[in-house]
Amino acid sequence: MSRYWSSIVHDLTPYVPGEQPKLPNLVKLNTNENPYGPSPKALEALRGEVGDSLRLYPDPNSDRLKEAIAAFYGVKPAQVFVGNGSDEVLAHAFLALLKHDEPVLFPDITYSFYPVYCGLYGIAHRQLPLTESFEIRVDDYFRPNGGIIFPNPNAPTGCPLALAEIERLLQANTGSVVVVDEAYVDFGAESAVGLVDRYPNLLVIHTLSKSRSLAGLRVGYAIGHPDLIEALGRVKDSFNSYPLDRFAIAGAAAAIEDRAYFEETCARVVATRTRMVTDLEALGFEVLPSAANFVFARHGQHDGAELAARLRERSIIVRHFKNPSRIAPFLRITVGTDGQCEALVGALKEILV
Repeated sequence: MSRYWSSIVHDLTPYVPGEQPKLPNLVKLNTNENPYGPSPKALEALRGEVGDSLRLYPDPNSDRLKEAIAAFYGVKPAQVFVGNGSDEVLAHAFLALLKHDEPVLFPDITYSFYPVYCGLYGIAHRQLPLTESFEIRVDDYFRPNGGIIFPNPNAPTGCPLALAEIERLLQANTGSVVVVDEAYVDFGAESAVGLVDRYPNLLVIHTLSKSRSLAGLRVGYAIGHPDLIEALGRVKDSFNSYPLDRFAIAGAAAAIEDRAYFEETCARVVATRTRMVTDLEALGFEVLPSAANFVFARHGQHDGAELAARLRERSIIVRHFKNPSRIAPFLRITVGTDGQCEALVGALKEILV
């Protein structure tokens, strides 16, 4: 039936999400989900939405959630945009802010949805190589462009970019929008949100899927100058004027407001990551510096695909990327509970004997 497809669909190479296997007794360390559940206050708020009001549309502006986000970061609600997961927010940003005559710039090893959006919307793009140590070299982005986007920390490497380098990038690119995708920033990197009042070309995008344990709720948001937020809103209201349902608004707002739980669980993930890195290095792995809730590691004597397959035989799932070939030796390993990470290390000890 592909003869009915549009030319755009024929040419698309869709994003491939992380595997969600339906197997019992798995140690699932492949999709960067938080090992700790959502805030109890968020769960209570979700239960509170069950009732007759579900027959009514939700607030199209999600004002309650925007106010909670604005209060958390010390910005104005007019500087906040919310969407159905950060992927939807990113999609709107590509169309609203990054589609210009000059190409949008992003790293060659990064979130693989970026080139998919470019293909979907017909956006010219150029991928700039990371350094030999898998870091973003800011000076490479000092060239004509229709916008710049990158995750911080980067994915799948986990390597952070210093805030001073982000500011240098902003100062050199005042004529285009710089989008910083901070999906993992709460696990050890420095957020750029504090720069939005000084740089009207900066948009910072977050998700509640990682540090607030709400991957199943699908909520993301952006913070930036009101002009950038208005552009995102114009696209949203031309696409889906009710992106967040009543459950998402209530649960997300409660999660944002529960700062203590958020800080506690992030600290637990960081502590486990530190121990896991030490254990992996003791087994002969090279582990890139990570400020995320995952690590990117390779072993000098063992192929990444082989290690992933042998871990799967032991019901432990990690993420392996065969492309580009430069990262094929690596495994991306989510930081789970202490018990899950101990199971991983134990299995690797058996495999590496």
